[in-house]
Amino acid sequence: MTGHFFEGAEKLLEIWFQSSNNNSGTNKRNNDLRNIPRDLIEEVLNLVNCKVLKYAQSATTDTYVLSESSMFIFQSHFILKTCGETTLLHAVQPMLALARDYCEFDTVDQVFYSRRKFLRPELQKAPHSSFDHEVAYLDSIFEGGCAYVLGRTNFDCWYLYTLDKTCAGTKSDQTLEIIMTELDPEKMKIFYQENTSSAAEATKKAGIDKIFPNAKIFDYLFDPCGYSMNGLLPDGHYFTIHITPEPDFSYVSFETNASYNQYQDIVHKILKMFNPGKFTTTIFGGSAATSLDSHRKIFQYSGYGRIDHQVVCLVDYDLIYSYYKKYPS
Repeated sequence: MTGHFFEGAEKLLEIWFQSSNNNSGTNKRNNDLRNIPRDLIEEVLNLVNCKVLKYAQSATTDTYVLSESSMFIFQSHFILKTCGETTLLHAVQPMLALARDYCEFDTVDQVFYSRRKFLRPELQKAPHSSFDHEVAYLDSIFEGGCAYVLGRTNFDCWYLYTLDKTCAGTKSDQTLEIIMTELDPEKMKIFYQENTSSAAEATKKAGIDKIFPNAKIFDYLFDPCGYSMNGLLPDGHYFTIHITPEPDFSYVSFETNASYNQYQDIVHKILKMFNPGKFTTTIFGGSAATSLDSHRKIFQYSGYGRIDHQVVCLVDYDLIYSYYKKYPS
């Protein structure tokens, strides 16, 4: 395989923090990752090989649209999602230090690192050259790491690293991720500058502004092609979309922590919007999330056959992994 190539598949890191000394009101105010100065966050992103394109704040969230995907910073956890040849795991130790020094967070409550199988792993920089190397790198920092591979290892499998530990407090959060490949070329034309004059126009043409009509959207259209957006909802939830439109390696990802009861409707909207040939869904549900009540529910989508469906019961979370392929026309 020669010529231009871009690895759209993201590496996704989420770290939750706790403080061992959080009894007083003063300390609780200090326990906030949003206290970390923005210039220091940008120094960490430089280590990962990302630049900040757009930045915004809400009452609950700091959002960064990056040259390679996104970052969200909440009070006690952050999400960093990077694509291409970025070295995402180089952010781990600096972020642990900043959380300790600026937020009095001296305890890691939980870690999630995940990604799908790379199309061209040989182009990745250490420690991302293989999942084994990534696991070894994380194991050198954390105790009690657990590594999982879901799906078919000789196909489009998905990797997860997390910690085998009980989290402090009850976990009620949930997350949906949709990873799509073999995208509809006609729909992907929207995300080329030769066809679309601005990010806002691309957002409207694709219908992204209608997924959550009440969201504030921060979007970016790359030259000559490609698209990223972060959306913040009034209730503190977020969503993010990243698009690599080139037909030889097209890729789209969608992620949100909106409530679980919306997921079926959201997936239908996203499939109609992008018309992928294949897609994967992963759903995380904390121990108090409603997803745990329905984790055996069969998710079916018109025009697609479900190839794999796996449920993993972690210590404080359940994970549902499903892989779909379009029926032959």
